[in-house]
Amino acid sequence: MAPEHLQPAKPVVAKPVVTEPATRLRTPRDPRLDVLRGAALVTIFVDHVPGNAYEALTLRNWGFSDAAEAFVLMSGVSAGLAYGPAFRPGGDAWSGLARVWNRVWTLYLVHLLVTAMAFAIAAGLALWAGIPGLLHLNGIDSIYLYPLETMVALPLLFDQLGYANILPLYCSLLMVAPFLLWAAWRWPLALLLGSVALWFVSGQLQLNVPTWPVARGWQFSPFSWQILFVLGLFTGIRLKEGRRFVPLRGWLVALASGFLILSLAWRLITPVADVMNHGLWLLNQAGVPWVLTSFQKVWETAPRLLHILALAYVVSALPVVRRACASPWAAPLGLLGRYSLPVFALGSILAFLFQGIKTETGENLLLDSGMLGAGLLLQFGLASAKDRWPSRPSQR
Repeated sequence: MAPEHLQPAKPVVAKPVVTEPATRLRTPRDPRLDVLRGAALVTIFVDHVPGNAYEALTLRNWGFSDAAEAFVLMSGVSAGLAYGPAFRPGGDAWSGLARVWNRVWTLYLVHLLVTAMAFAIAAGLALWAGIPGLLHLNGIDSIYLYPLETMVALPLLFDQLGYANILPLYCSLLMVAPFLLWAAWRWPLALLLGSVALWFVSGQLQLNVPTWPVARGWQFSPFSWQILFVLGLFTGIRLKEGRRFVPLRGWLVALASGFLILSLAWRLITPVADVMNHGLWLLNQAGVPWVLTSFQKVWETAPRLLHILALAYVVSALPVVRRACASPWAAPLGLLGRYSLPVFALGSILAFLFQGIKTETGENLLLDSGMLGAGLLLQFGLASAKDRWPSRPSQR
């Protein structure tokens, strides 16, 4: 509407009431996603400082999957919630594409920052603290064993440091997310079947992205791990519509719960583990595909995949989980989850520092408690600052 002094004069019979456009109704933010993502970040941070006493309490000790699966699955859910509507029929797909790829660029830059800081921390500890141990961990030695090759390989993601390899996976999956979301709205069954088929073939043939100059392959094969991201995308799309991707059924909750109990017994009770592992070996010898009978993290084989899916389904089905995530006690985890990228980056940098220190100190409960506690406080402080500092709206 043009300003009044630019409008032509005319007799006014009745002055219309001008109202502002109605505020768009927004779906209330589900507290579970932020809180559970925050819990996954805490778990990743603890697990990324190996040799501390608190590792025994994290998810990987209670089943077959760990926080990496939870991170990728929830990343898919977040992407479905944030970008899904742009790719439905009649949506603004070009705007959605720009938003997704802008996020990919941000993730890529953060990955390079974390990698550069890991090299700097390793060198700094060796130069100024007389602690050279980190120089020989996580592939950091590639920078001085193969300096020219490594400087080319790192920005191309052909070389990745240990404990700094989940963001490249996320980048690759989010890069193709626009095409996945486009297909999810139009050919959902074809996309699901294609994702399962790609997961199966990739695991069975052990397909992966090669690395260079040291040939070892990505820690997380994107051809296999895409299945978690795709299932997360579908979940996010349905949540945006106020629906569930997998309907709530009592028998399915019981089945998933039973598998989780079996997984727990498998991990903690040696006789059960012996029987079940031998059973999987017999199945493999009888011709059952390797991808269904092994526990390989690189290719997200069936036991790990089924465990995280069962856990996600049971957690999503329990009303007590929603109530707990909405309580004030869970607010710190929710804050971490809302600012997952900067929190993850800071936690990764601190983990490299603490790994280096532990090459000299070994396992020390008091020191480990102090380092992990200080690291979590710094991450919470960063999330609190991000929450209060004025900034333009962005995808967190």
